[in-house]
Amino acid sequence: QVQLQESGPGLVKPSQTLSLTCTVSGGSITASRAYWNWVRQPPGKGLECIAYITYSGTTYYSPSLKSRASVSRDTSRNHITLHLSSVTPEDTAVYYCVRQPGVLAPFDNWGQGTQVTVSS
Repeated sequence: QVQLQESGPGLVKPSQTLSLTCTVSGGSITASRAYWNWVRQPPGKGLECIAYITYSGTTYYSPSLKSRASVSRDTSRNHITLHLSSVTPEDTAVYYCVRQPGVLAPFDNWGQGTQVTVSS
């Protein structure tokens, strides 16, 4: 059973860079043609896809966040990392790491999410 666990700072100051890690257990991030997504949900709003990195290391970014987001992986630690620079209070959200088992497949495995608040 693959499990995803997000971790990172709960509070970030405006203009700083937010860094989050998704630790994957029970399966390799390089296996099974999986896509590893970062998704967020601001308070009172819907889900927003930020970026993904594939089993082969290919990345994709939402056009609205492309200039500030960076996703990477550490295959030795089975981690996926998200960096979001120049954060503002509008980046306050619950951030989720989500597995997608293939390019056209629905999301099938979610981490519990981690709350990030941007405030001075």
